[in-house]
Amino acid sequence: MSASVLHLLGQDAVDERGLLVAETFGPTFQGEGPSTGRQALFIRLSRCNLSCGQGSDARWACDTPETWDFKTYDPRKVARRESVDDLVAWVLSYPTRLVVVTGGEPLLQAPGLASLVRALHAAGRDVEIETNGTLIPDGALVEAVAGFNVSPKLSSAGGRASARILPAALKALEASGRARFKFVISGPDDFDEAATLVEELRLSEVWVMPEGTASDVVLEGMRKIAQEALERGWHLSPRLHVLLWEDERGR
Repeated sequence: MSASVLHLLGQDAVDERGLLVAETFGPTFQGEGPSTGRQALFIRLSRCNLSCGQGSDARWACDTPETWDFKTYDPRKVARRESVDDLVAWVLSYPTRLVVVTGGEPLLQAPGLASLVRALHAAGRDVEIETNGTLIPDGALVEAVAGFNVSPKLSSAGGRASARILPAALKALEASGRARFKFVISGPDDFDEAATLVEELRLSEVWVMPEGTASDVVLEGMRKIAQEALERGWHLSPRLHVLLWEDERGR
């Protein structure tokens, strides 16, 4: 594990007993991307290598700052270490087939994540991993995962481009054959920036969705981006959980 990742995870990263977890919840519905509407369980891992929404040019912020903003939140109160065995037991206590591992950035905890995904795959569950596309997954994880929902962060998210966009990682995810790329669109510039990445990196399965944590904002955003998504040949994703339950946690 690299020194930079150890720094992000903190001292607990040297503990191999399990994963740093922010929350588990469900059954609910997958709210975004190609599996929208499927019943799902969610495991949200703590820690992230990006700080979305913190730049002076940012128009939106990460909706789970508890996973990384430890100037505001005490990491001892908003994260806990759970063993892979306990997480698997929690999942298997439900009949729900789809499991979504989100964050934060799950690939920061690659060894434990791979163990979790392999165990769930062996138990007959489909596992999707939500990732920002800045880290390269190893082969064992690729073999066991049902799909990577890759959300590269555009300029509107704030932060340095060199931190947000790592072409080598995005190319590796595309080459895995299990990645679908999901861009948050909040204005015309986002469409152009996403199109440049899609063309330069030859990303094959592309979804776009509006930003927003209120149903009326999401619906209006979908109306604004739908036609251009059609013209570009891209898929349109809602934020189903917001349409149903607004910004309620655990949904």
